[in-house]
Amino acid sequence: MLLGVDVGGTFTDAVLVDGGRVVTAKAPTTPHDQSEGVLAAVELALAEAGRDAGAVEAFAHGMTVATNALLEGRGARTALVATEGFTDVLELGRQARPELYRLCVAGPAPLVPAELRVAAPERTGPEGVRRALDDDGARAVAGAVAALEPEAVAVVLLHGYRHPEHEQRLGAALRERLGDGVHVSLSHEVTATFREVERGVTTEVDAALSPLLAAYLRRLGERAAGAGLPEPSIMQSSGGLTSSATAAGHAALTVLSGPAGGAAAAALLSERLGEPDLLCFDMGGTSCDVCVVEDGQVRETAGREVGDRPLALPMVDIHTVGAGGGSIAWRDPGGALRVGPRSAGADPGPACYGRGGTEPTVTDANLLLGRLDPDAALSGVRLDRDAAHAAVAGLAEQLDLDVEACAAGIVRVADAEMVRALRVMTVQRGVDPRGFALLAFGGAGPLHAAHVAQELGVRRVLVPAASGVLSALGLAAADRRADAQRTVLLRGEALDDAALRAALEDVGAQARAQLGDEHAALTTTWEVRYAGQSHELAVRCGPDAAEVREAFAAEHEARYGYRDDDGEVEVVTVRVRAALPGPEVGWDAPEQDAPGGGPLALALRGSTVWVPEGWHARYDPTGTLVLEDRR
Repeated sequence: MLLGVDVGGTFTDAVLVDGGRVVTAKAPTTPHDQSEGVLAAVELALAEAGRDAGAVEAFAHGMTVATNALLEGRGARTALVATEGFTDVLELGRQARPELYRLCVAGPAPLVPAELRVAAPERTGPEGVRRALDDDGARAVAGAVAALEPEAVAVVLLHGYRHPEHEQRLGAALRERLGDGVHVSLSHEVTATFREVERGVTTEVDAALSPLLAAYLRRLGERAAGAGLPEPSIMQSSGGLTSSATAAGHAALTVLSGPAGGAAAAALLSERLGEPDLLCFDMGGTSCDVCVVEDGQVRETAGREVGDRPLALPMVDIHTVGAGGGSIAWRDPGGALRVGPRSAGADPGPACYGRGGTEPTVTDANLLLGRLDPDAALSGVRLDRDAAHAAVAGLAEQLDLDVEACAAGIVRVADAEMVRALRVMTVQRGVDPRGFALLAFGGAGPLHAAHVAQELGVRRVLVPAASGVLSALGLAAADRRADAQRTVLLRGEALDDAALRAALEDVGAQARAQLGDEHAALTTTWEVRYAGQSHELAVRCGPDAAEVREAFAAEHEARYGYRDDDGEVEVVTVRVRAALPGPEVGWDAPEQDAPGGGPLALALRGSTVWVPEGWHARYDPTGTLVLEDRR
């Protein structure tokens, strides 16, 4: 029996897969300690299945511990060791500003304040050591760091990705001086890629968050063991699982752990449904995550900003907006109706949950519009229509609207936020969304899917049977992965088959060692550019120089409309993924009658589907509900 548990902002979802049977459960998320909500959801699922914890063979977990800490600027007391003269590089950052004409807008506060930065008397260049750091120098730096009494240390030296010897010497001295109680992150171990700011910020984040995540995983592991469950595997931002020990040692790998489970589920559904091109729309209680599946593969990125901090690690390409079922509607100073990003969360939740919430949310609006059944229990919570009416009425009075018009406006504004997110992932990247189907999941996704699809010109919506807990199902089916990367900067005569093979063998061995399986399948991605360009395109092929050049030229032409067959090509970075396939997950699909045309609301386990007028609903042979626009 397989277990997947996904922690959301409002609910924690659990899925048990037992042969062809899928059992689901939801419990309120416990923000003060997510492990409490995790075990509560597991207990509900086991009770529903009539099984005990000893039958669980594998336990996969996606959570938001690192995400929340990063967004809130929380972390362990962290010291930074950087090359002398470069201790402030990470605070200075890049020249680019978030808003071009607002010169005084500040970026996020540095995770390491100036008084916790220590200079290392060393210097390496691209070609090697320029100022050596010996053991005595490393011990002196470690002594200076110890005087600051840190809980974690980030070591980021110039060109450490290429010449890691000084970072390794400092790491050994710091661990000897500070002991096991202080976490040490070395940049070449976190991400061995160039660009000092991105590599440095990633290492700083890894150091600051790892003690927090390690403490959480320790509590979760103890609770799981006490309940008779196996040790949990943790979802990484890349969409693959890793061990609890690896996640605790490198928290930066997990900053998108929660949303990545939905991406893993989307890949699973793409294959099961025979739908290679999907727009994935995961709307929960607090936020909405969107991603794209093309040719059966979830789109990925080599790095992205999270909480305005650039992280140079492989991640599923997800765009998130603060529009969920619990998102709070409000009037801005200009008198406009706004929705989110503030959420009612799990406590108190929407007003209709009857737990003391008084502010109007998207769920309250859907209840008033008749899209939710007040007599049904939503995720175990019986809905209070009078409380929802009172909450929305207060906002309606501010906006000089009647209550029903205000509720409709709340839903329309929330839909607009989600349409905008999907356009960011499609239209703004030159992709026509009309050639895709919309895969809707999450507790609130199927309620809004048809209207969102209409705005995008998409004519088919797919709602899986387990749509309310699909991210947790994706966790149970996910493969195990380890990613390794290294900047190599090969061009001219240096760019040949032998150099590419050597780079692949070295980085591939590192990825397999991290995974703990020397025979794991490898996937290689080369980041390539024309000489003089400042950004790269990713291509997947073997270690053949001619093949790499042609693949890059074709991708460049597809992306930018031209290729330069006489231009000098440079291979910047090699990224290798080692993977072990996840378990086979299937579920029975009982025959069901076609629901018919809208408008109508269909209650599924864990979610509700709204079929608007002009749309028709039917079940396909896999048990997936298919909505079709027949207008």
